[in-house]
Amino acid sequence: MSPAGFRGRRGMASTTDLLAHDVRGDLSAGTPLLLFGSPMEAAEFATLVSFFPDRPVVTLDPRGAGRNPAGTGPLTPEEHAEDLYRLITALDAGPVDCFGTSGGAVNLLRLAELHPEVLGAVVAHEPPTVVGLPDAEHVLSALEDIVATYHRSGDGPAMAKFIALVLHDGEVDRSYLARPAPDPTAFGLSAEDDGSRTNPLIRNMPACNRYAPDVAALGALGERLVVAVGTGSGDTLAARGGRAVAAAVGVPVAQFPSHHGGFVAGQPGADPEGIALSLRAHVERTTTG
Repeated sequence: MSPAGFRGRRGMASTTDLLAHDVRGDLSAGTPLLLFGSPMEAAEFATLVSFFPDRPVVTLDPRGAGRNPAGTGPLTPEEHAEDLYRLITALDAGPVDCFGTSGGAVNLLRLAELHPEVLGAVVAHEPPTVVGLPDAEHVLSALEDIVATYHRSGDGPAMAKFIALVLHDGEVDRSYLARPAPDPTAFGLSAEDDGSRTNPLIRNMPACNRYAPDVAALGALGERLVVAVGTGSGDTLAARGGRAVAAAVGVPVAQFPSHHGGFVAGQPGADPEGIALSLRAHVERTTTG
């Protein structure tokens, strides 16, 4: 189902209003499933939504993205968590099951620490935190360099560095920043600075990546907590972040098919149906076990 087929509830992401979001199905007809990323918008989850015709599903645009523009300043997991809390309580449909991916996984984990009472299953897919990684210092330096490049040179040069970093497989050593800067045009990006500074992905860095799990709070979730990593993600940053969170909390890593963006149809190696099957299995296990 395309996003145009959803019943929409729209709002601005602020301290008082709800995130713009889309509801498919009757919220009174079962436990809602929230699917979200950060800064990935609701439209990217359309294929994944289609594999859950038997329950109400909610997707959303996170703060700073899509229908929820929010200035040009930094964005934090705490802000995102409170946005999610306001949305969930406004839905008034009881504890909800959640699948948060990438930065959305970090925001979901923070929400679970602050407001566990509104959540059922908590499925955090590849949270890109560096806390617990042996090369955390070098990764943070690379992330801070991306942010500095963004403010100095604009979106294209910064995003080229970001893409190179997230595709890097394995640890980041101290020589990483000495490498020549990647050419933005190699990634289909402009090397020119258009003057905009609204990119929500870079505005979430490095606060998202500095997220440190509250081990006691997450451990208290018991089997409701699932930390998932794609079988095709190798040792890329987000996959390593997921494993580090699982190790810190003391839970096994759930192996999901495909890779970081594998739920998006059309991506090379994507397997949205396989991810949906894994998600369904883990949600049902946590809510019935």
